[in-house]
Amino acid sequence: MTALEAARITASASRARYASDPAGTRGRLFPEPESPTRSAYQRDRDRIIHSAAFRRLKYKTQVFVYHEGDNYRTRLTHSLEVAQVARSLCRCLGLDEDLAEALALAHDLGHTPFGHAGEEALNESMRAFGGFDHNGQTLRILTKLEAHYAEFDGLNLTWETLEGIAKHNGPLVHHKGDTYGLPWAVSEYLAEQDLELHTWPGPEAQVAALADDIAYHSHDLDDGLRAGLFTVADLASVPLIGPIFGEVARRYPGLQTTRLIHESIRRLIDQFVNDVLAETGRRLAATSPRSADAIRALDRPVVAFSSVMAPDNQALRAFLYERMYRHERVKRMTDRARRVVRELFEVMLAEPRHLPEDWRAGADGAGGTATARLVADYIAGMTDRFALDEHRRLCI
Repeated sequence: MTALEAARITASASRARYASDPAGTRGRLFPEPESPTRSAYQRDRDRIIHSAAFRRLKYKTQVFVYHEGDNYRTRLTHSLEVAQVARSLCRCLGLDEDLAEALALAHDLGHTPFGHAGEEALNESMRAFGGFDHNGQTLRILTKLEAHYAEFDGLNLTWETLEGIAKHNGPLVHHKGDTYGLPWAVSEYLAEQDLELHTWPGPEAQVAALADDIAYHSHDLDDGLRAGLFTVADLASVPLIGPIFGEVARRYPGLQTTRLIHESIRRLIDQFVNDVLAETGRRLAATSPRSADAIRALDRPVVAFSSVMAPDNQALRAFLYERMYRHERVKRMTDRARRVVRELFEVMLAEPRHLPEDWRAGADGAGGTATARLVADYIAGMTDRFALDEHRRLCI
């Protein structure tokens, strides 16, 4: 049996012993009776879907600002695509699909309007007040800013979901108890609950992180081709994706370009997924973890790309960075985005009265740290179009 075959646990098989078990969750910060019809992780997923922050992802940029076209990815469609890849991986590995889906759907909630350009601008504006980080902001949204429930702030998600959000890309500190270098929003929450930031996350969080890589590499490629930032011919020399396009073109001569692109990217996603399954199967066989906590205690992740795939993945990332993210058309958008976010922050920090009335209660006056963090929360929650509207109203 190959490593790939060993990794492909069928959906009808029993849960893997190293999967996160909703019946064994470490619980919620505020104890609640669990649902009689849904597991703890299903309930987390459902709370995320019903949150206001999740709805706002519809009009938040992935790469292209919302008015550039209806067919480009937004943060919402990207999150749904990440969730699909994560569920597929978990089903093959015998992991908890609901936990991975919850993490996939929530992972971008903390993003500002205008994608990474907006985040960079808000981080620069917040430099004197502790900075801004979208992962820390996601945790802040889930534990504080979604204030709809009668008995607690936030969504009161399980420990496993919050842990996966905080450190899905790996440990945030070297030793237990360290706080140096942590985003202030994460440090603030640690006073409430220990998320064990010195360990690797559970297996479902590792899956969600790789699913994010697979989705945004594949679909940014699709959006870049759709936008005309580069052509199919430009991809010929790019490792991995060039040979895939060549193979599809040879097998289906004369195929319509849109079909050629879709068929090739579909195969790219399949190669990514199969590689992750094979490498994960090898790592699981080598470590034989008996629980999700055993995976957390390892010195490296168990869910990963192989050493063969990693360089090709890096080459694709480099191509997208050079030909898409630094393209003059995208650069014009991002330059404007930085200006909009920076100027909104400046005017609201100087005049907190521009914040909605129900946001002003915790402000400590013009220029204060508490005010700055309220302004950052407010701006980070804006959609692209609302940010542009507010900028026109307040700054022009």
